Amino acid sequence: MPPKRARTPAKTTDDEPTSVRADALAPTLGMAGQIYDQLDRGEIPRMRLPLRTKQNIQFQAREGVWKLGRAMGTRSARKLDGALMLLRTFYLVDFINEMARDKKTSTLRELYYISEAWQDAKFHSEDESNLLIEDLEVMCERLREDFRLHPEENGASVIGDLTIKERNRKGLVKKINCRDDVGDGGYSLPFNVEKEKIEFVGTGAKFVIAIECGGMVDRLAENGFDEQHDAILLHLKGQPARSTRRFLRRLSEELKLPVVVFTDGDPWSFRIFASVAYGAIKTAHLSSYLTTPSAEFLGVTASDIENYDLPSDKLSEQDVRALEAELTDPRFGTAEWRAEIELMLKNGKKAEQQSLAKYGLNYVTEHYLPEKLTEMGVL
Repeated sequence: MPPKRARTPAKTTDDEPTSVRADALAPTLGMAGQIYDQLDRGEIPRMRLPLRTKQNIQFQAREGVWKLGRAMGTRSARKLDGALMLLRTFYLVDFINEMARDKKTSTLRELYYISEAWQDAKFHSEDESNLLIEDLEVMCERLREDFRLHPEENGASVIGDLTIKERNRKGLVKKINCRDDVGDGGYSLPFNVEKEKIEFVGTGAKFVIAIECGGMVDRLAENGFDEQHDAILLHLKGQPARSTRRFLRRLSEELKLPVVVFTDGDPWSFRIFASVAYGAIKTAHLSSYLTTPSAEFLGVTASDIENYDLPSDKLSEQDVRALEAELTDPRFGTAEWRAEIELMLKNGKKAEQQSLAKYGLNYVTEHYLPEKLTEMGVL
């Protein structure tokens, strides 16, 4: 049998890695210039930005994702609240550009405390600073990672035959295979997974399986599932971080790899899948970056609980309310999803991924996953 040919995107040499986007901060300086010009003309400063109200966020059925609508609003210094928001915005712009000059990054939490030195412009809660960063993303059409801002938590871990080039903190480029060059925990994603940081060199994998629980990732890796079935295992770490969702999007788009999502069988895990495939209202302005509309839900489904006779727990009142809400959520509007949600409500049962261990430690990799993936046409 001839060796498998790795999917290989366009290459760059180690001496010429993908460069940082030179225009990443240009929109922030453009905004500052506009406000300066307004003040110079003696005008009350103002900014136009897309509204991120619930009424201006729509589910695009054709694309299968949440998107911002076209309604616009004005942020003006005519009133005190508006003046304070403009002041905070440009303290933030100055801080972002200062970090770029000094080659630093900041966590969202650090930014909140740094604002203590901004006098009247300081934030009163981290929610305030996070919302302003999201506004800046919308106005500048950039990611917060472009602004060198990131959350406290890190991204996913990846195990499988995926070779990447990563630019480290010193600007040096290292080539890493996410199976052969890493420890048992796999390759840990940084907060920035854009092309200037991570370049895909090639893969021998046929698909990606994104997994909710770390214990299940360990089980699949220990059983050699990634090698036996040419899979990339990606740990979602519960509700996935933005870097995780962006990385999945890149794997799907650039390497043309199918993505399947393997979670617990409960309403909250269904929403984990929905955030990967369809996005969320909160990040509707970033759907084109963060969603993987081609992703498919593998399980655990309500049907699996019945068909595999899995140990289960009784749905709580909160679970029931969440499932009923999902029946009106456009992300779960297909006949298949409605049938699964209605079956879960009817039976009143939920189950964890680990419940498959009822049949032994090898059952999930020797029976459950091969059967489900074959039925889906992935294997």
